[in-house]
Amino acid sequence: MTTCPECGADVALPDDVETGEILDCDTCGAELEVLSTDPVELDVAPELEEDWGE
Repeated sequence: MTTCPECGADVALPDDVETGEILDCDTCGAELEVLSTDPVELDVAPELEEDWGE
């Protein structure tokens, strides 16, 4: 268990969580990226932007 950096709510982690995995906060709906697993560190996942072929 860790906390959501967006709203501070508890976020349950799967036993096999991996760095780079994207999780959802059940409370605020934010997409969270796992930055590290030991210790567990989460941050708001970056928004994917379209490059429109550039």
